[in-house]
Amino acid sequence: MVRSPLTPEERLRGEQLGHMLRQARGERSIVEVAAAAGMSAETLRKIETGRIATPAFFTIASLADVLGISLDRLAVRAAPART
Repeated sequence: MVRSPLTPEERLRGEQLGHMLRQARGERSIVEVAAAAGMSAETLRKIETGRIATPAFFTIASLADVLGISLDRLAVRAAPART
């Protein structure tokens, strides 16, 4: 399966999501949070840096649970601005 290239908006949204997750992680190590969420540290690193701009819903749900943030908060803050 070949994925379509991401739009600039999708890339920006992925970067914003990664930034929010990084802030929520705070001083906790990437290894600790990734293990608690059931993923590799490399996957979490890619999400936080925006290299995985459209992670799976259940990946984000698991991270939100581990980090103690609501999916609603993530959705509102990572949503594209409406013009």
